[in-house]
Amino acid sequence: MESEDNKTLVRRFYAEIDAGNIDAMDDLVAEDYLDHNPPFPGLPAGREGLKQAFRIFWTATPGTHEIQDQVAEGDKVVTRLTATGRHEGDLPGPLPPTGAELRETAVAIHRVQNGKIVEHWSDRDDLGLMQQLGVIQMPEG
Repeated sequence: MESEDNKTLVRRFYAEIDAGNIDAMDDLVAEDYLDHNPPFPGLPAGREGLKQAFRIFWTATPGTHEIQDQVAEGDKVVTRLTATGRHEGDLPGPLPPTGAELRETAVAIHRVQNGKIVEHWSDRDDLGLMQQLGVIQMPEG
């Protein structure tokens, strides 16, 4: 039953993000949360850094997460998902708004302890995202 509860927690995590309810992270994520793959350099550690990252994404690329698969064992939940949105605001880099429709696939692993997310690893298609933002051009051929 613990694995199902952990999967429910991670699904709620993404649903709250999609609703723009970043303050819900106070209930879902441990204060000393450890992100092994932070999306931006220079953010503070822990839950506050996570909240700042999601505020940046929510403002710059409002969108949603669609969960395709989810597997849980012990204290870990593995989620295969697709994030979609539109680039409407500044992203660090700096990357001014392009209006581009964005789609990024990812596999995320969350570790849950005492009913909160305490640790995160991810493998995101950042190259594809940078191509969609026009930062990287692939050679024609």
